[in-house]
Amino acid sequence: MKRILPVIILSQFFCTSVWFAGNAVIGDLARSLQLGPAYLGYLSNAVQAGFITGTLVFALLGLNDKFSPSKIFFTCALIAAGINLAVSSAWITPFSLIGCRVLTGFFLAGIYPVGMKIAADHYQQRLGRSLGYLVGALVLGTAFPHLVKSLSAGLPWRYVIYTTSALCVLGGAAMLLFVPGGPYRTTGQKLDLSQALTAFKDPNFRSAALGYAGHMWELYAFWVFVPVMVSAYVAHYPASGLNIPLTSFGVIAAGSVACVLGGHLSQRWGAQRVATAALIISCVCCLLSPLFLFSGSPIMFVTSLVVWSMAVIADSPLFSTLVAQHAPAAFKGTALTMVTCIGFAVTLVSVQLISALHNDHNGNYIFTLLAIGPILGLLALKRRRQVDQD
Repeated sequence: MKRILPVIILSQFFCTSVWFAGNAVIGDLARSLQLGPAYLGYLSNAVQAGFITGTLVFALLGLNDKFSPSKIFFTCALIAAGINLAVSSAWITPFSLIGCRVLTGFFLAGIYPVGMKIAADHYQQRLGRSLGYLVGALVLGTAFPHLVKSLSAGLPWRYVIYTTSALCVLGGAAMLLFVPGGPYRTTGQKLDLSQALTAFKDPNFRSAALGYAGHMWELYAFWVFVPVMVSAYVAHYPASGLNIPLTSFGVIAAGSVACVLGGHLSQRWGAQRVATAALIISCVCCLLSPLFLFSGSPIMFVTSLVVWSMAVIADSPLFSTLVAQHAPAAFKGTALTMVTCIGFAVTLVSVQLISALHNDHNGNYIFTLLAIGPILGLLALKRRRQVDQD
């Protein structure tokens, strides 16, 4: 039993490394395919759109509750790795690149939420802590392509794609071989398209889902634009000497520590209290972002981004915990997948909005719009407290 969680964490880390692989090499792809600056938003949203479609299909068909989650995880990991690898082929075009990223996102729907389902099947007690480690692995997987890009400087950009695809295969195999069905797993008995929406009748579940959606408005837009923020800072302060991919990795990866810390704190203070604190801090970071993005001190700039990065993700496993706690036992995987689908649909809007509005004149102010998400998340949690009191 003790080895189960480390395997789930490692598998999640390896497999989610394909998520931002395209973003890590967007500069090289842009030069190779003569892409414009707006392509970053399209490329990021392609993965999100595929993921949303995948989670919707998985939820409506109830796949996570009908079949072995480990087998679903393994199958989707193999397919996602193969599609990710196709990005490195000589025949790739701007159109086929978008198609590859959409399909990668689709099969990531069989990795990230399924990983949460597997953890929930094994760890009913202290679920917040377990999901803290799991989402921390997702954060590291998201940041990892930037580290590979930094370490492979001087080598062809395709090495980033090769590395992430290989890790995805290894992660899927580890989940299949070493993680059996959990003791708390309940198998759904029949296909019911309404089951994905049943959980929303519970006001506590609904409030947790809405809080998660508010959190997601900010999260992926922040991750997508971290390299943009760092690049803009280096362009304005060339003497700072910041390594763009390495700094981007460090900033995003710092969130993994916050996930683990938040999971542990939730055991003492409760998932809702810790999530509320994280939302407040990240909201303040959004509103104060013009101050540190203008800062002439590289230390203040990087430190502020690290604090923001930790706050923006610390509440993610806690919202997943609240969702899992209030979901019907037989449809827990379906409910988690559906809420994840809604959350990622929100990211499409925020990423595209920031991408469309961002320019050289408002680059240091535009990210205050991300505060909309934490504010709505806080309102949802306030509503949940009122429900609990009633």
